[in-house]
Amino acid sequence: MAWWSDPVLLGHYPEEGLIRYEKYLPKITEEDMRLISEPIDMYGQNIYNGRAFRMGADGKPEEVDRIPGYAKTAANWPVTPECLYWGPKFLYERYQKPIYITENGMACHDTISLDGKVHDPNRIDFLARYLGQLKRAAKEIDLKGYFQWSLMDNFEWEKGYAERFGLVYVDFDTQERILKDSAYWYRDVIRTNGSEL
Repeated sequence: MAWWSDPVLLGHYPEEGLIRYEKYLPKITEEDMRLISEPIDMYGQNIYNGRAFRMGADGKPEEVDRIPGYAKTAANWPVTPECLYWGPKFLYERYQKPIYITENGMACHDTISLDGKVHDPNRIDFLARYLGQLKRAAKEIDLKGYFQWSLMDNFEWEKGYAERFGLVYVDFDTQERILKDSAYWYRDVIRTNGSEL
């Protein structure tokens, strides 16, 4: 993340990356950095999951293994709600810009049930956990907004039509739309500004 954001917000590339990738990089001039680091008003980041690290015996960062049978989305992404606390908090502390979470959500194994509805309790649970952590972060940083991904099931750049991220079920053949249980739940979260989280 720092490789892409430091040049824009801090006016320089991370030193470690400049050393590691030196033979692949073009000459970066002061003029380049002036253009790259034009002032911006806010920082937006997509955050879906995270990894845990601790200080190893040698004093260097060491990744913490996930517990056996850890929760995953239908896309096999780990469910790590605390990333919506630590991620925005880190970004705000590092860059001192108002934060927007520009994407967050999950793919579920959504299907139309016999009652004609789409019941997606896993998505509701996921969003409640993640938004609870984001609410916690909002008490400590300048958090301006959150965008749930996505409104409707759609064509994903990596997954095509294989995964369903939407709050609204889309029949890709007929284009019929059905609000999932999570759409009604999220409507109420919006109405109450998250007071029940």
